[in-house]
Order: sequence, then C-alpha cells, then structure tokens
Amino acid sequence: MLLKKTLRALLLAVASLMGLAHADPLSYARYDQVRTRDLQLDLSADFGRHTLSGYAELSLDWLDSKARTLVLDTSELQIARVQLLQPSGRWQSASFMLDRPDAEKGRALRIALPFQPKKVRIYYSTAASASALQWMAPRQTMSGKHPFMFSQSQEINARSWVPLQDTPAVRFTYSARITAPQGLRVLMSAASETDAPATAAQQKLQPQTKAAAAGSASWKFHMAQPIPSYLLAIAIGELEKRTLGPRSAVYAEPARIEAAAYELADTEKMISAAEALYGPYRWERYDMLVLPPSFPIGGMENPRLTFVTPTMIAGDRSLVDLIAHELAHSWSGNLVTNSTWKHFWLNEGFTNYVTTRVVEQLYGAEVAKMNLQVEQEEAMASLASIAPQKQALVTRDADTSAATYTDGGLVYPKGAWLLRTLEQRAGRAVFDRFLRGWFDQHAFQSVRTEEFVSYLRKNLLDAHPEVMTDAELDAWLYQPGIPASARHEASPRLAALDAQRSAWLQGTLPTAELPATGWIALEWMHFLNDIDGKASAAQLQELDQRFKLASSGNNEITYRFYLSSIKAGYQVRAPLQAFLLSVGRQKFVVPLYAALLNNPAERAWAQALYAQARPLYHPVTQSSVDKQFKKP
Repeated sequence: MLLKKTLRALLLAVASLMGLAHADPLSYARYDQVRTRDLQLDLSADFGRHTLSGYAELSLDWLDSKARTLVLDTSELQIARVQLLQPSGRWQSASFMLDRPDAEKGRALRIALPFQPKKVRIYYSTAASASALQWMAPRQTMSGKHPFMFSQSQEINARSWVPLQDTPAVRFTYSARITAPQGLRVLMSAASETDAPATAAQQKLQPQTKAAAAGSASWKFHMAQPIPSYLLAIAIGELEKRTLGPRSAVYAEPARIEAAAYELADTEKMISAAEALYGPYRWERYDMLVLPPSFPIGGMENPRLTFVTPTMIAGDRSLVDLIAHELAHSWSGNLVTNSTWKHFWLNEGFTNYVTTRVVEQLYGAEVAKMNLQVEQEEAMASLASIAPQKQALVTRDADTSAATYTDGGLVYPKGAWLLRTLEQRAGRAVFDRFLRGWFDQHAFQSVRTEEFVSYLRKNLLDAHPEVMTDAELDAWLYQPGIPASARHEASPRLAALDAQRSAWLQGTLPTAELPATGWIALEWMHFLNDIDGKASAAQLQELDQRFKLASSGNNEITYRFYLSSIKAGYQVRAPLQAFLLSVGRQKFVVPLYAALLNNPAERAWAQALYAQARPLYHPVTQSSVDKQFKKP
C-alpha cells in the first residue's frame, strides 16, 4: 500500500509539472488528471452515409484521485451512449454532456463519473463532414469501380472520427476491428492481424456491428507501441500490395501499384541508412500507402503505414527524398514527439535534418548539398511572405493560440539549419552521438523545447561552449528570420547553373543552347525558383517548347513552371487545368490558385475551375483554397 501511495504521489508530481502549466490549448482533455493508456475501436464503415459508427473503448490511468469527470475531445461526433466498466466487470451507463462547439477545437465531451473506471466505452458515429475523413466516389478513383476513404488526423482532426484525448502530449497503444464492404482492403497505422480478412460471420461480430455486416468483412489491427492521436490513420479502398523488402511494402490502387513499387524500390536501403545513423527502427515494419491525388500533403508519417502523395511518382526516383523525410519521422516525431503544436519544430526541423543525412548516405554528398541549397534558398525567399512573429521556431508566449504553431512552414528548414549549424561546429562524430542519445533517451515520449535546450546544454554545450553562445541559440529559437551567422550551402553544380540562368534571362544564352537535358530534378527546381517573376512570357514559351515542362512527369517541376507562367502571363490553361483537377496537394494547389487570383486575366477562369475542382479535394485543402478566394 505504501508503494502504491508513493507511486501515485510521484505521478501527481509529474502531472503537476507537465499538466496545466504546459497544457495543450487545442485540447479540452485534463491529462494532468487522467491519461489514456490504450484505445480499442470497433467501427463499421458506411460508404452510403459517409460515416464510421461503433464504439471507442479507452483504458485509463488515473493521476488525480479526486477527479470525477472525464473530458474528451470531439468534433461533429454523434454520441449515442457512454458506459463505464465496474470493478465487478459489468458495464453501467454514464451521464454525459457535450459543450457548445468551438470553430477550431470542436466540442468537449464531459462524462460524469461516480467512481474512477479503468475503462470507458463511447458509442458514436461520425459526421459525413468529418474533417479528418475524405469519402471518395468510384468515379474519383483510378479504376472507377469502388469507393475510397482515407484519414488525415494531424493536427487536431482525430477528434472528428474518434472521441479521445486529442493532444500529442498523450500517447497510447491501440487495437481496432473495422468492418467494411467486401472487395475493399482496410489499412491502419498498426499491424494487421490478417492480410486477407475473414468474413463478418467468421469474426463473430459484436451486436452493434452485426446489422452492417451484410456483404462486408472485418479487419483487425494492433499497435503495440504508444502513439499520439494525430498518428491514428485509416484507409479503405481497392488496394494492391507489393513487397519491397523484408520489412517494407507499398500499397496502391491497382493501376498505380507497379509505378509505386518501382519508385519506392530503395526503401529498405533508406531504413538501413537511418538505422546506421540513429539507432534501431522501433516500429517493426515500414509500409507505405500511395493515396489518390486528393491527399492534401506530401506525406503523413503514420507509424507502420506512411501515407504518400502520388505526386512523388516521377518515373525516375527523383523525388524519393519525400520518403526519406517520412521515414525520418520514425525517429523525430513518431518516436520523440512535440508535446503541443507550439513545439512543432521538434518534429519537423529534426526530420528535415535527418532527411538530408539519409539522402547523403544513399545518393552522395553532392546531391545532398544541392538539396540543402535549394531548401535554404526557398526558406530565405519565404521570409517575405511570413509575418515576423511567425518566423521563430518557438515563442516564449503562453501556449494559448494556434496562430503561431504550424503556419508558414519555416520551422522545417530553419530547425534543420540550427541542427546542421551545431553539427558543423561540434563535428559530425560528436553531434551524431548527441542526436542519437536524444532519440534513445526520449523514446516514446512527448517533449517541449525547454527539454531539448536542457539536454543540449548538458550533453553538448557544457563540454563544447564554443559551439554556440546562449545569445545565438536564443536567436535561432525565439527570433525571426535566419541568424546572420548561418552558413549557406553552395553547390558547385548549382553555381554553374546560376551563370547559365543569368545569361538566359539576359538573352545572351539562347534557349536552344541551354544545357539542361542532363539536369536532375533538383537542378530544374533551382532554375525555376530563380526565374520566378523574372522570365518573360516569350522565354517561358520557348522553354516549354524545348523541354516540355508543362507536361513533365515530375510534379515538382511542373508546379514551379506553372507558377512562373501565371506570373509572366504565359497561358498554360489546358495542362494547368488537368493538374488542378487531378492533384490535391496543398503545397501545389494553394499557391497556384493564389497566383491565378492575383492575375486579373486569370481570376474568372480560376473561379470557374475551382468550382469544378473543389469537390475533388480533401476538406483540409478545400479550407485552405477557400481562404484564398475570400481575400480582398
């Protein structure tokens, strides 16, 4: 009994340190009082109604013996009933209420507790408009035969399909049984217990899912490693699998599977390269799902099942640094996670740094140097469009608003630039030991910037104070812009390209003599970035006729060419329309619509095109583009 009291006192002390003083302002959950240890889902997918329905069962660890309310995050969920597990093993009904909805945070679900249960079960259904889920009609898929559904839970969209403590501060294991129509494959960010599911009857479904079982099958999953809620993921559709290595595979629609398997053939090499640098891969398998083009981002690092945009399929493996980035999250982000979104750079800045190291390991120092130079140049160029208060990696302000969290994207390159600066000054051998120690000592934990700074001082700067002063570290973390002390990468290959670009812009180097036939994608990206807003419509037309850029199979190239063309007044409406009707990645779609709207000659055309394209986009992309159209 004394041991239990001592343990509870310790947990309460930890909670007081991690709890309200550092609470996640985007979550209603009182995780200083109670934390979810495990989640069990039993859900049925209804493609007719565009809903998931069933129950979520939460196993709880109580930290405050006086707490008598469980507060969970929800968004548009229809809550049918709530049950508590009694000490006797029986379930009893519980009273609950939903707060008024908040436009950003959704609604708090407050469950009244006569005692502190070890388990709570919530029966519910999602809304057809759930922000995390995109339900696609057969006509939106490659075969046109079957519907498709996939999730995007980051940052706080998990609450729109599961009632839970939707904050990265809370990590939990989970299991699931998902019932879906026969002929469709279900995937989750977890281990599948059976690759080909038994029928619904064989699974002996619970009563609440029997009614939906006709013509359906159930799939079971289990995630043994604790994850934060934003890494919950599900996809259901007509999918095939190709094995890439002993612990890696790719899933995609049948018409895309061979191209995906070819593009991702180096995945196993990437895993080994990352392990050599930062320690063992701790998630058992690294599978990938190439989603339909409406997927709103480049990739989502769901453990065991990275979601990937098809826009990275170029036919020549030139864009696989995206896979290296998502794989890197297996250490930075998934293994060691930001505790709130204010500390987002701990996920993405670290991941950008690790990505470059993996790329260098596999493809050589020159490719890595070009990648870094392009990344840094794009970061510097982005400063003009990002408000100074959003240029810091993290703020000293109270963690109370989402406004400074993940906007702008500067935390990716700036965070990586800080780590590379530390590496360059401390030496690679010293810094590699330091960074691996960070991952090892904080594995499966959620952390804050203050914890990293403390670790940095104790494990690197105390022994090597010459590496970085407190004032410079402060500038990197808390000040806008890129510190003047930052070293800018300079690739000899890109320097030669710069001279050619300048001559071409000035008209002294004809387009026909531009030596671009052997350029790799990074060189084209650098070239197109540097002519944006400078080249004339006539020059872009010549460039297109010579190198077929508007119809390039590389989406990073075509996107940059379209952007320059819109600004210069070179009309590429036919290929651009095809692009915007087939690609939903925000990185491409939002800037292209913004450029079209800023060109008076294209504004009406853009409005008509968006009316046609909007239903094809994920809700996240729709929201981002809608904002562009609402600007004066």
